[in-house]
Amino acid sequence: GSGADNDLYINQAIVFIEDAIQYRSINHRVDSQSLWLYRWYYSKTCQWILSLTITVILALAFIEEPSSLTVTSDVRYRLPAWNPPCGLTESIELLCFLVFVVDVAVKSYLIGWKEFWKNKWLMAYILTLIVSLTDWIVSLSFFCKESVRIRRILRPFFLLQNSSMMKKTLKSINSTLPEMASVLLLLAVHLCLFTMFAMLLFARTKDNQQDKEWVVYFRNLPDSLTSLLVLLTTANNPDVMIPAYSKNRAYSIFFILFTVLGNLFLMNLLTAIIYNQFRGYLLKSVQSSLFRRRLGIRAAFEVLSSLKETPASAQQSCVSVGALLQVLQRVEMDSRCKQAIMRSLKMCSCDQLSAAQFQKLFEELDKDAIKQHPPSPEYQSHFMQKMQFTFGHPYFGYLGNVVALANIISICVVLVIDADKQPSERDDFFLGAINCFFILYYLLEMLLKILAMGLKRYLSYPSNRFDGLLTVILLILEIATFAVYGFPHPGWRPELMGLLSLWDMVRLVNMFIVFRFLRIIPNMKFMALVVTTLLDLVKNLRAFAGILVVVFYAFAITGIMLFKGAVVPLGNTSFNFLIQTFSIKKVVVLYFKEKKVISWCSAHFQAEVIYCLLYILSVHLICRWAKIYFVAWWLISSVIWVNLFVALLLENFIHKWDRRCHRESLSDIEYQRTVELMFRDVLEEPTEEELMEKLHQHPHLQLCR
Repeated sequence: GSGADNDLYINQAIVFIEDAIQYRSINHRVDSQSLWLYRWYYSKTCQWILSLTITVILALAFIEEPSSLTVTSDVRYRLPAWNPPCGLTESIELLCFLVFVVDVAVKSYLIGWKEFWKNKWLMAYILTLIVSLTDWIVSLSFFCKESVRIRRILRPFFLLQNSSMMKKTLKSINSTLPEMASVLLLLAVHLCLFTMFAMLLFARTKDNQQDKEWVVYFRNLPDSLTSLLVLLTTANNPDVMIPAYSKNRAYSIFFILFTVLGNLFLMNLLTAIIYNQFRGYLLKSVQSSLFRRRLGIRAAFEVLSSLKETPASAQQSCVSVGALLQVLQRVEMDSRCKQAIMRSLKMCSCDQLSAAQFQKLFEELDKDAIKQHPPSPEYQSHFMQKMQFTFGHPYFGYLGNVVALANIISICVVLVIDADKQPSERDDFFLGAINCFFILYYLLEMLLKILAMGLKRYLSYPSNRFDGLLTVILLILEIATFAVYGFPHPGWRPELMGLLSLWDMVRLVNMFIVFRFLRIIPNMKFMALVVTTLLDLVKNLRAFAGILVVVFYAFAITGIMLFKGAVVPLGNTSFNFLIQTFSIKKVVVLYFKEKKVISWCSAHFQAEVIYCLLYILSVHLICRWAKIYFVAWWLISSVIWVNLFVALLLENFIHKWDRRCHRESLSDIEYQRTVELMFRDVLEEPTEEELMEKLHQHPHLQLCR
């Protein structure tokens, strides 16, 4: 009947608007049961369960063999790692796989089989599950004793496919690769040419004492290429040039030219190209997100215009205000946007909305999220008004910054004076008394600010919440110190009581005081701009951090599989025994016998030199195969990903800088931006024809016009 049809249209409009809010595709089933299943799938509870499942399956690598959660990573001192019994982690893994099977089944059903075959991500999802389940069965058949588990490398895919923004980012990276390849090819040519020059410059001579550069770094083509590749990362600078520089200072020109051309020109050129190209592809991705939002809103308008009570119009379709209000009451969206749209509807004098008016209402979704701070309390007493003016003035905050700086300086002075003293000679009276004085001031400052601003307004500022939280923590620590060790007095060095000694308590208090000094950042304009840029990256660019987790996880699992057990403790084994056992080549023996290597091992490992030498030896023995792994890691993480991060950092910083230059700073308003809003000023609005053409191509929605 007409009532059932109206309910279906209302539910369709609700789902389409929610799709528009989340930038989701509307190409899914739109019958009553599918809409209920769709809203259930995208509910907070269901998505939370899916996110928890992904977290659990990724976290299994921390307890599976050969990984461990021991305190130290030193193989000589750590205790044997806990190995879970066979079937424990596999059972947890199976539960996660079952959740993923339900996830892919629901997704496949909702989009329909016709759309399923076009969706490469879903097909890859199913293939990953099939391979993982097969490997899981193989693992159980070997009683968990197999050395290679393919499914562990595939786990990051579950995180990747669950985020639409991560997919877009990966697509943008993939589109940027051809431009990156041109610069990487130029970098490879630069590396190869200088490798040939190096082999000619540092060729072997008759004097073995003058051949140290050839022996250690440029003995053959692979070693020469590796030495210069590492120099490109500056990891072996200046060690790689020391033997040649000791022989003749003129050799430094070769290394200077290589570093200047490689690091200063080519690497920065790569950053510029990645910034330019990736920004363009990300802009296209955000443009498609805007199109999805406009399409979802237009789809909601079209289905609402099909309601039976809507008056027929031959000229144009329209939607009643009452129907839209009914939809808005059931839509899950930000309360700020919902209230703003409802206010606009109540102020509207007409009963029917055209397509343009309907779309304009939902432009509220594209606006900055503005957070206004609550008003200060109004006191009747003249004395309280004076107090409010004095302690609410910015100069009172500046005074607090000066006091915090004085606290930091006093801590530094005491630490410098006591740096060389033995713990038994140290007197904690001065530091304890200083901390007590300043913490009391911080408490008084917080209470006076609350008095002047009111509790709600005080807590509405992030800087005040940060300051107040640390003040409360410092007060609790100080009270606990006094309760356990008494009040400060000359010669204040009591014995250990409880979990922490007096010195540990004082150090903990001082660390919080130093951390509290970050409160000065909001008062410094340019520093605040940098910090807010970084915070926006953390909040809004989680997709990029997710891909970084995927890369780290995949390489970590691969590294565990490749280099498991490569370094083992040898106890008191002598160096001569090591030489005889492994039949080390003369070049490696010469390298090990260098005093600088022995001294470096002693200084950095602070243990047996033999352990360090074994580590260096293991690198030399496996480097021919390990080079591929580590070069791939360097290219993906350092060259490509770090440059992508720099590009996004620049884009966010430039965007904020432009906004700061064109907008006056308002003390009571905070603007919160998302990735889509960063590019809002340069995006193009889709036309009416484009929207309608796309709607008519919907596989499950039949429009009346």
